[in-house]
Amino acid sequence: MRWVSRAAAAWALAYALYRAYYAAGGTVGMFGVPASEAQWRLINGVGAAILLAGAVTPLAMLAAWRRPSLRPALLALCWVVTVACVMHAVVDMTERVLSLTGLLTLHYPYWSSVDRRQADLQDLLFNEPWFLIEGLLWGAIAWSAGLRRAPRARRWLASALVAVLALTVAGLLSATGVIGKLIIG
Repeated sequence: MRWVSRAAAAWALAYALYRAYYAAGGTVGMFGVPASEAQWRLINGVGAAILLAGAVTPLAMLAAWRRPSLRPALLALCWVVTVACVMHAVVDMTERVLSLTGLLTLHYPYWSSVDRRQADLQDLLFNEPWFLIEGLLWGAIAWSAGLRRAPRARRWLASALVAVLALTVAGLLSATGVIGKLIIG
């Protein structure tokens, strides 16, 4: 459990540093020109702070797992992060593939100009794999913390898979315009 918690923390820290780079005014790897530089930097600053909290949390949880009364809350947190990250990755990766093939046009309201292909490839090959791996690491934290031996392990896994599937369907229906905008987080 220590190893996977440290891996999740390091993975989140790496992405926090990436966002902090843009918050500090970095421009390497940008796929366009933001409509508002200040807004772009603020969004990335807030993202970096959230990711930094996400990097500290798995390490802080290590001691908490030893307290049986806290395990249900910790497993619930792992479930939420796992589902949210995996769903985010699957929805956005699918959107980017559809965009690259010309089946979906993504809108960039906060950008003055954008290289759509570069944006799609950066998201598909860098940003979304981060979310997928982070989600799987949080699932592995729960699993290694004793979920694999718990009587409700199958229920935890099945409910996470159902939630990812349901939220992915809703996200893709929203992205393709079949239903109204659905933005979570």
